[in-house]
Amino acid sequence: MDGTPDPHRAPYRVGLIGYGLAGSVFHAPLIAATDGLALDTVVTANPERQRQAVTEHPGVRTVADTDALFARADELDLIVIASPNRTHVDFARTALEAGLPVVVDKPLAATAAEAEALADLAEERGLLLSAFQNRRWDNDFRTVRQLVRDGALGDVLRFESRFERWRPRPKGGWRESGDPAEIGGLLYDLGSHVVDQALALFGPAATVYAEVDVRRPGAEADDDTFIAVTHTNGVRSHLWVSAVTAQLGPRFRVLGSAAGYVKYGLDPQEAALREGLRPADDRTAWGVEPESAWGRIGAGESPRTGGGEPVPTLPGDYPAYYAAVAQALRTGGKPPVTAREAAATLRVLEAARVSADQGRTVHIEEAAA
Repeated sequence: MDGTPDPHRAPYRVGLIGYGLAGSVFHAPLIAATDGLALDTVVTANPERQRQAVTEHPGVRTVADTDALFARADELDLIVIASPNRTHVDFARTALEAGLPVVVDKPLAATAAEAEALADLAEERGLLLSAFQNRRWDNDFRTVRQLVRDGALGDVLRFESRFERWRPRPKGGWRESGDPAEIGGLLYDLGSHVVDQALALFGPAATVYAEVDVRRPGAEADDDTFIAVTHTNGVRSHLWVSAVTAQLGPRFRVLGSAAGYVKYGLDPQEAALREGLRPADDRTAWGVEPESAWGRIGAGESPRTGGGEPVPTLPGDYPAYYAAVAQALRTGGKPPVTAREAAATLRVLEAARVSADQGRTVHIEEAAA
């Protein structure tokens, strides 16, 4: 594939690397639901997952390794990488060098420098490279974004975002490994989402302060992390990701000069995908939550006691990500999340690690040096 857009061509054939949680629950269903994309090949060495892929997506091919996938590079149009974090950079580089556009599950890389190098390679080859940041299309984040754009809160002073869970016992696996090569822990997992959302809303970071802790007995990687970002425009983002939160806080609390917005609960799309529901399924109104889950806007009242006014939550829209990828492939335009944006998120995560290790605030210019 040479990167030349052709609006009249057949659906773009997608090779998906990895069929664990990310590949089977998020990427494969969303790819299959997107006009202009066709799931062609799944890479997994696990026979059970191979059978699962064929059952869930009749007609899909399965191969045991990436060598078999890239041997057919001229028969594919897009590579999606949903394999363990340690493999992201190598697989993305191989795909780009084979002339194929690439989507990489977050985090794109372990470091901002690696992400920038991949971005340079993609630009040299004239190929799409995008990080999968589906949480930009969460229902609650879409609602916050609209409130901010509309000026409903006045000037935003502080943005609070939480991905908190109560999982007092480690589950194991590479995501909770203490080996730095695995790029595990919540800082790079859920932290990638909350930082990306903050930067998407309020722009570049100026300084970062973080507390990165390992709380659970037997845990190896961080499981209770706080990140404070001061943006160049003066907005402060306070971001929490935790597996040890016995009482969950609001998903979002956004405080402005005129009003505040508070929202509890999680976007319903992940749960729907895990249950086997699909965006085109008639059994559900995709991404829609009940009125009882709506957030509230007000000033001086407590939303927990009914203060403020309910704000209808916009529907969640994960399908919009791959629809935008297909559009970018057709037109040669920008992807929905760029590699440079992924690098900016990684720069904040790297600064957070330094801040936690050294117990100080880190300036982004210093972290990038």
